[in-house]
Amino acid sequence: MEHATKLLWVFVLCVAAMAHQAAAQDLLRGMSLINKACTIDPNRELCFQVLQSDPLTSPTANLKELAIIALRVAAKNASGILTEAKTLINDDNLDPDVQQGLADCKENILDAESQLEDTIAALYIESHGTEVQVWLKAALAAIDTCDASIPGDDDILSVQSAVFRKLCNIAISLITLIDNPIKLV
Repeated sequence: MEHATKLLWVFVLCVAAMAHQAAAQDLLRGMSLINKACTIDPNRELCFQVLQSDPLTSPTANLKELAIIALRVAAKNASGILTEAKTLINDDNLDPDVQQGLADCKENILDAESQLEDTIAALYIESHGTEVQVWLKAALAAIDTCDASIPGDDDILSVQSAVFRKLCNIAISLITLIDNPIKLV
C-alpha cells in the first residue's frame, strides 16, 4: 500500500509539473515571449527586430506564430538574394565562371524558397518539430550550395546569405522551443 501511495504522489507531481509548464507557455505571448525567446538566441538583436516586425501578429503571438514570422522574413530575404542573383547574371563584365555560379545559385535559392514555404505549411498543419526542421535545414543546405557555386566569398550574395542563415537559425530556435517549452520557464 505504501508503494502505491508513493507512486500516486509521483504521478500527481508529474501532472502538476506538466500543467505548470503548459500554463507558463499559455501565459507567455507577444512581447514577453519575444523577450524570453530572443534572450536565449545567439542573434539576440536580429531576433528582436525580426519577431517584432509584424505589428498585427507580434503583440499576441505564440511560439508557432513567431516561428512563422521568422520564416516569412527569411523567405523575403531569399527573394532579395534571388533578385540580386538575377541582376548579376546579366552583368556582361562578370567572369563567365561567376555568371555560371550565379545561374546555379539562382536554382538553389528557388529551392530554398520552396523549402521555406514547405516549412511554413508544416507548421500550419502542426507537424512535429523535427519534421519541420528537416525542411528548414534543406533550405540552409540550398543556400550553402549557392554560396559554394560562386567563386570568392566577398560578393553581395555571401553577405545576404549570412543574414539568411541567421534568420533560419532564429526560426530553428523557435521551432525547438515549440517541442521543448521548458527552456522558456
